Order: sequence, then structure tokens, then C-alpha cells
Amino acid sequence: MIERIENDNGTSLVLTPNRSLSWQGNLILWCAFTVLVLVIATGMALAGAWVVLPFAGLELLGLLAGLYYTSRQCHQQEVLHITPETVRLEKGLYQKECEWEMPRQWVRLYLTMPIRGWKPPRLQLVHRDTEVTLASFLNPEDAKALVALLESRGIQIERQRPNQIVWF
Repeated sequence: MIERIENDNGTSLVLTPNRSLSWQGNLILWCAFTVLVLVIATGMALAGAWVVLPFAGLELLGLLAGLYYTSRQCHQQEVLHITPETVRLEKGLYQKECEWEMPRQWVRLYLTMPIRGWKPPRLQLVHRDTEVTLASFLNPEDAKALVALLESRGIQIERQRPNQIVWF
């Protein structure tokens, strides 16, 4: 998802993954699965297959861990500040963890197109020996919109094609 914020001295782009469910929605989904699994496991335990109960608990614990990890990763955020002099990228999960600042005149966006159409293109901000992957979590439509937005802001785009050797 791309959110554009216009400032007095430039543009800020807030890039986040698409979040289909909040953490509360994930917990409701997990509770629904818990009820279903426990009803089935209790029925099987009453029929004599009591060994099913610990595995049902492990299954629910694994599902909860997967939902938590996915929900946490969906909160990563990248903020791209574009001013007349600089391009600054900030990355983090819940808060800023790292930052890169590059002169706008010399920064390039390397756009590597995917071999398969359903994958998003790979985006990298490049200045001299600094290469930073940009918004790897965006879907293909959002990535195209980001490229068009950066191009309209005067960032040089260098389009590249990957090697076409694919065996599967």
C-alpha cells in the first residue's frame, strides 16, 4: 500500500504491506479454528483415540504462531522522503530501525522485471556502492504505481531484465 504525503520541502511516501486482517481479526479466526478442532478432537477422544488431543493442541499452537508471525511482518514500513536535494529511505518494524540518505541527483532506481508476470518487480535504490532493496512486500500493481510515482518525481529508472534460463 502506498500513501503519499506532500510536505513543504518535498514528498514522503509511506510503503506498507497490504493487511487483510487486524490482530483482533486473526484472534477471532484462531478462536473459530480452536472451537472446531476441539470439538473434533473431543469427539475422537471420547471414541477412544485420546492421542489426538495433544496433537490438536500442537496444531492450534502452530497456527497461532504462524498468525502472529504473519501479522507482525505485515507491520513493517518503509518511508521514502524525496526532497529537491536528497532521497532518504527509512525502514522498520513498528519504529525506524535503519536509514539511508542519498543525493537525489545521483540516485537511481534499478527495476528488475520478473520472469513470471504474477511476481512483483525487484526495486533497488542505488547510489555508488550503496544498494537498498525498496518495498519488496508490494504487490505488482502497487510496485508499478510506485515506479510511476518515482519517475514523475524525477528519479532516474534503469530497467533490467533477468536471465531467461528457467527450467521449471
